[in-house]
Amino acid sequence: MAQIHPTAIVAEGARLGAGVTIGPYATVGAEVVLGDGVQVGAHAVLDGITHLGEGVQVLPFASVGLPPQDLKYKGEPTRVEVGPRSVIREHATIHRGSVSGEGVTRLGAECLIMCVAHVGHDCVLEDRVILANNVMLGGHVHIGDNVFVGGGTAIHQSVRIGRQAVIGGMSGVERDVIPFGSCMGNRARLIGLNLIGLKRRGFGREAINALRAAYRGLFLGRGTFDARVALVTQELGEQAQVAEVLAFIEASTRRGLMRAGRQAGDAEAEAA
Repeated sequence: MAQIHPTAIVAEGARLGAGVTIGPYATVGAEVVLGDGVQVGAHAVLDGITHLGEGVQVLPFASVGLPPQDLKYKGEPTRVEVGPRSVIREHATIHRGSVSGEGVTRLGAECLIMCVAHVGHDCVLEDRVILANNVMLGGHVHIGDNVFVGGGTAIHQSVRIGRQAVIGGMSGVERDVIPFGSCMGNRARLIGLNLIGLKRRGFGREAINALRAAYRGLFLGRGTFDARVALVTQELGEQAQVAEVLAFIEASTRRGLMRAGRQAGDAEAEAA
């Protein structure tokens, strides 16, 4: 049986799994589906076509599934999906998808969305993504598995963040970040690899050394970037993690690839 506080409002049509708890003054809309063991805190708001997986926690004053901040949106039946055991902390906001994307904002399993973070429409977060306090994601951002985004960071719409990357706090990210990369700054720039994350996730010395060599070849070598990509492909392209980085680079992008060192916007930002 679900445990629903008498002051909560659960609309007719909402589907609640076994062991769901809904706190004081929370609101659950008619098209919301809550998996087994979901916990909804006081004053939280769940609306729209929103599906929360087993064991998800939504803490007080968070909102999930409200309309996107997109002037083109006219009430179309878009949705939000949150994977099992994810945690959405106080005052965080996750907006449903828009017709300009695939119509869904999706979080994977075991994500942690800290206080006052915002996940914009049509974003896709894979498994175990952590957004620290006050992170802001524009629409259509795609973040791979095991990425950590530091507090106060803003990520431009349509940016891709490869898996196992780490973004330093207070960064402004406007270009794609390679898998396993580490970046920071305003505007953000690559500063190396996420070595701590690689070691914590059990990547061996061979894989880490190959990624280091690939990083140096791609971002610190001589010649044109296309020539450096070709050389790294020839010398290291058969190594699995390097191949993943190369595939990420070759994939289509709307924002361009983040490079090492100063970005084009740094001088303008400093002058301002």
